[in-house]
Amino acid sequence: MISRLKTLYELQLIDDQLDELEELRGDLPHAVESLESKINEIKSSVAEKEDQKKESLNKRKENEEEIEKLQANQKRFKAQLYQVRNNKEYDALTKEIDHAEEQGKKLETENDSLADLSKRLTEEIEEIKPQLTELKQELKEKEAELKEIVKANEKEEAKLKEKRKEIVEKTKKTDYSAYTRIRKAKKGKAVATIRRSACSGCHNIVPSQRQLEIRRNNRLFFCEYCGRILVSQEVSEQAED
Repeated sequence: MISRLKTLYELQLIDDQLDELEELRGDLPHAVESLESKINEIKSSVAEKEDQKKESLNKRKENEEEIEKLQANQKRFKAQLYQVRNNKEYDALTKEIDHAEEQGKKLETENDSLADLSKRLTEEIEEIKPQLTELKQELKEKEAELKEIVKANEKEEAKLKEKRKEIVEKTKKTDYSAYTRIRKAKKGKAVATIRRSACSGCHNIVPSQRQLEIRRNNRLFFCEYCGRILVSQEVSEQAED
């Protein structure tokens, strides 16, 4: 049983060292992730505006083609006015001419609005571009800084991870499951020892009888206050050696 307890404490020691290496990176991983997210959002916004510009341009071309057709129809209808034989035909043609003129004006008005939209979108894109360039530069600097820190500790980290893998392989599954759950809940500290009659994790006093039971090293005990796994000083000293 003592080997089970020792293994858990060794695992905690390894994870403590890995956590220290992670802390050296500070907020850099989060900063890089945040910058990447912002850059992607801006890129999506620019792409969306570019699509709107393209749609606007295509619509204007369609409208211009339709305006040309309407103008051709107007010209044809006006020429036919000289060939009418009665008022009914004359009224029908003038109605067609007025309708074509009205539709043409509507399309021209729409094209003016679309041109204004394209201009506004172009201006917005131009305003965004410097911001995107600035964020990309900041991301490049943060990534370089993070890479330097990671590189400085990569050998030590790789060694610790390999050692951790070996320890996990010899850890009982139920023990590892409890360890992982507690570690997640207690900010990385899943295993504690007894120091001055108190749990080293939460600093609450451990009853004398329970301390005696823990020193026997014959089963897993959990702190009744914080829920961490408690091991004896003997186990911690063996693991640290």
